[in-house]
Amino acid sequence: MSRKYSLVERGYWLPFVLITFFFFLWGFARAILDVLNPFFQETFQINKTQASLIQFVTFFAYFLMAIPAGVLIRKRGTRHGVITGLILFGGAALSFLLSRFFGGYIFWFYLLLLFIIGCGLAFLEVAANPYVLLLGQPETAASRINRAQSFNGMGSIFGAILGGAYCFSVEQPNISAAYIIIGIVVLLISFLFSRVKLPEFVIENKDKPEASAGSSSLMRRPLFLFGLFSLFCYEVAEIAINSFYINYATENNMAQWISLFIKDVSNLMLNPHFVASIVLSIGLFLFMCGRFAGSWIMRFIRAEKVLLSCAIGTATMTILVIMDIRILSFVASVLIFVFESIMFPTIFALSIKGLGGLTQKASAVLMMTPVGGAVGTVLMGIAADHRDMTFSYFIPLIAFIVILVYALTIRSKSAGYSQ
Repeated sequence: MSRKYSLVERGYWLPFVLITFFFFLWGFARAILDVLNPFFQETFQINKTQASLIQFVTFFAYFLMAIPAGVLIRKRGTRHGVITGLILFGGAALSFLLSRFFGGYIFWFYLLLLFIIGCGLAFLEVAANPYVLLLGQPETAASRINRAQSFNGMGSIFGAILGGAYCFSVEQPNISAAYIIIGIVVLLISFLFSRVKLPEFVIENKDKPEASAGSSSLMRRPLFLFGLFSLFCYEVAEIAINSFYINYATENNMAQWISLFIKDVSNLMLNPHFVASIVLSIGLFLFMCGRFAGSWIMRFIRAEKVLLSCAIGTATMTILVIMDIRILSFVASVLIFVFESIMFPTIFALSIKGLGGLTQKASAVLMMTPVGGAVGTVLMGIAADHRDMTFSYFIPLIAFIVILVYALTIRSKSAGYSQ
């Protein structure tokens, strides 16, 4: 009879709750970008490729800061990494105060501040992801990180719906004012968090030469490299889809149809872009539910099997979107959020499994993968500008197929070990 492990080790619930809150925080921050993308298209009269720079600068910051963040956390501890991330995030958000001085260069000033916010988010994620994995038994690591990442989904829901309501329902919305409020809140949280002491973990590794070899040793691990590339592809798909979902829902006229239906029922006419942001928030709600469900399922079914099932689901739903079968494709576009929900934390956990003293370095390397969002968003924007939003879904489809191959590989390896 197999032993049943608790999700979080006794005595570690408080740090688990505190760190989980930051998953909510960066989910909120990232979802606002998905609303800013179509909002800036309208405000600055730019095309989708130009608007994709919003995501590009934010997620390129992850690529640049992941390794420095990992070095700081190894030297100074998780608490210092979190506080550094919060100060960068809050300081950049508060700096939106200065936007009035940049006139015609205001869009580029916004991009600079979003880049700095991305640097702060990189510190938070590099600190939090591996830390959550260490707050219990290795057997429940994938389940535990999925539970924490579920609150990332909750933050995304609030970010999408509140951002959509503000940008597309308020007359002459001032995006700077919204970020100034966020900055004040985040800096207050950083002050409060500086007063909290978290338990620090020392990851022991009997193989000292391997630990000192660092990244070069990681490069000799094929499954880690495949996991790294799969996470990159996941970010390509997830961030690109989120970034342009409001465009997709409006350009295929489904948001307009829903808006007219609401008007017929309640005599309330809503901006189709706001309706699309509500649909996006519904998708993100299903994304969050998928992570909660995945966390529970993985306590009974191996993470490799769950990942394989979800990889098949995302590829199938994306193909249905590309087929452009009206309501069926629209429903499939929402269901993608469900199937992709467990992918990042599960691939992350499987990629660093058994790395011992290389865990923190591996985590920092893996947290460079959000640069995939920078690449994927630009590619999807280019595809949409040259053809249409439906055609642009070929970009996430290719990424989901790579994840499917990874899931098949890791599943066959685990089956071989269990025999």
